[in-house]
Order: sequence, then structure tokens, then C-alpha cells
Amino acid sequence: MARGQLAGHAAGGPKSDLNFVQISDSHIGFKKEANPDVIGTLREAVNQINSLPAEPAFLIHTGDISHLSKPEEFDAVDQILKSAKVGQSFFVPGEHDVLTDNGKGYLDRYGKGTKGAGWFSFDNRGVHFIGLVNVLNLKAGGMGSLGAGQLEWLEKDLKAQSSSKPIVVFAHVPLWSVYPEWGWGTEDGAQALQYLKRFGSVSVMNGHIHQTMQKVEGNITFHTATSTAFPQPKPGSAPSPGPMKVPAEQLRALLGLTKVSYVPGKHALAIVDSTLDSAATPRVSIDNFTFTPQPLVVAAGVKVTWTNHDDIPHNIVSTEKKFASPVLDTGDEFSHQFVAAGEYPYYCSLHPRMTGKVIVNQA
Repeated sequence: MARGQLAGHAAGGPKSDLNFVQISDSHIGFKKEANPDVIGTLREAVNQINSLPAEPAFLIHTGDISHLSKPEEFDAVDQILKSAKVGQSFFVPGEHDVLTDNGKGYLDRYGKGTKGAGWFSFDNRGVHFIGLVNVLNLKAGGMGSLGAGQLEWLEKDLKAQSSSKPIVVFAHVPLWSVYPEWGWGTEDGAQALQYLKRFGSVSVMNGHIHQTMQKVEGNITFHTATSTAFPQPKPGSAPSPGPMKVPAEQLRALLGLTKVSYVPGKHALAIVDSTLDSAATPRVSIDNFTFTPQPLVVAAGVKVTWTNHDDIPHNIVSTEKKFASPVLDTGDEFSHQFVAAGEYPYYCSLHPRMTGKVIVNQA
């Protein structure tokens, strides 16, 4: 499995359905209470990848591969990812990967064929992918920065693309301002996003904040990924960001990976998050008036559990009247077993704009 090699993704091939996976923030070398076994949880993520019904075309790791930029930490990740059933792996660095030598150790290992400090682009099945680096010159408060040279390269790279081509951009720190008070954003990200406005379908994928957040702004869908190592608090819910300790039985519900698929002719890419415990107990989180993951994909015969994490009540009602929950207060749960394959849309009848879907595949 190549690391950071771009030659296998030349443009111009026949278009077909595309599937790939994103993992982020494995932090190999982390040894604190929040997760004493980050190697184990990374292995669990790889096991989930290997159990997918279709082999992903490639894997994207959106940074903080290591915790302290040590060669042995990178070695451990490489060894684990060798077992991942993916065609290829691509990386962009997190700030934890460039702690020494201004990122030279990272570039020597993962930067072959890239430009500048490790940015690059490639095409696969009609989609144009762009990997950006925004952690080498962090600004006040830890805000990410792309820099003039990378922005100039990005503008030229995008000028060569048709406005009808789907674009996927990935970097470590979010390009949008999630929470600048904690450095969760990129100082010059707005300039990069300006170059993307003419395209009909743009997906921007990041890590860094160790939790799933989504936003749609015009033609651009923003998506941040969970970590495979440890969760962080929600923006503003703690004095500062950092590893968040949770009860051991809850940890795997806050860690996971992202599966992405694209079907030519569809406007947007389908982005689905899976937690590390979802293989055994698929769960939907109700939080901030949102069902997550959306949609949830399971096999026939599996029982799905919804948990209300909001501070106001919600319920779950099948659009086709196939199941319905009672009103769920904070912390309450509802479960339903899906026997037959199909698509099962649902909503909260108390707040009808809240919608979700369970997609059940034949076991």
C-alpha cells in the first residue's frame, strides 16, 4: 500500500461509483487516561474498514497521525494501516506530526510526490481531491494557516477544473470557523473557500476537533471527523480543548471513522460517520436538534438505538408509520430492530424539521 504516492490516480479513466474512508487524529503515542490504548482503537477502526461490503478505493488520514512526531509512532501507524483493505492511503499532517524539524520527518515519510509543505491533488472516478496543509504556521490561539504560496497553488490547481466536477478538499484544522476562541478554524481559510464557490459540489473534510460537526453553506458541505483516539469537549463547553475522559463504556461511541461515496449524476457526496461501537450496537445520537449519523447504514436484523443528548425532549417517528418512540427526555433511549432491507426515513414529530434515515442492507 503506497503512502502519499499520487501516481495511481490519473484523471481520464471511466467514471463509476466511488467509495473511500476518512480516519483522523489517531495520536499514536498518547498515554493518558482519556484512552490508554490508542493503538487498540486504531486497530478497531481498521477492522471496521475491512468489514465494509465494498473495498474503499483509498483511505484519507486527516492528521495527528502521531502524538509527538516520533519515528516509532509513525512506524506503529504504518504497521497497522498495512492491514487495511484499501487501494491506497493519503495523508495530511496535524500539528502533532510536525513538532520537530519543521515537519521534515513527516514529509520524508508521507510527502513523496507532494508540493511545498505536503499539499497535493489527484483525481479519482470523476472527483478532484485536494489535500491541504494548515498546521505549519499556526496563528494566535492555534488558528490554522495555509499561507500565500499554498493559496497561489490552490488557485492554479482549481482553474484547471471544470465547474461541474465534484471537489473534495481535506486538511487537518477546519477551514471554516468552528470556534476561533479555541483555534478551531483557519485564519486564511476564507480565501481558499472563495476559490471553490464556482463549483457545483464541494465537500470539505477536516479533523482536529475530535467530533462530528456538519455545516452546509451554499454549494459547500463542511464535515469534521471524530478521532480514533479520544474525544474533545464541545465548543465552549469547557475552559479549553483537550483530551476528554468519559466512562470506559462510552468511549467507543465517541470514536470512529467516516465513509464517503459518490455516484455520478448525484449532486453531492454521501458522508456517513460510524462509531467504533456501531458494529455491535448501532446508535443514533440526538444532539443539537440533529440525528447523527445521518444516514445510519446497518445490516438486516440489527437493532438500532437512539439516545437523546439534548436538554429538551424529542421523539422518533417513522415517516411510513413502521415504528414510533415515546417522548424521550434527556438521556432516554429508544430501540427498534430492522428486519427487512430497505430505506427507513424518520423524523421528530415535536420538531418536524429534524429528519433522519436508516438504510438497511441485506445481511
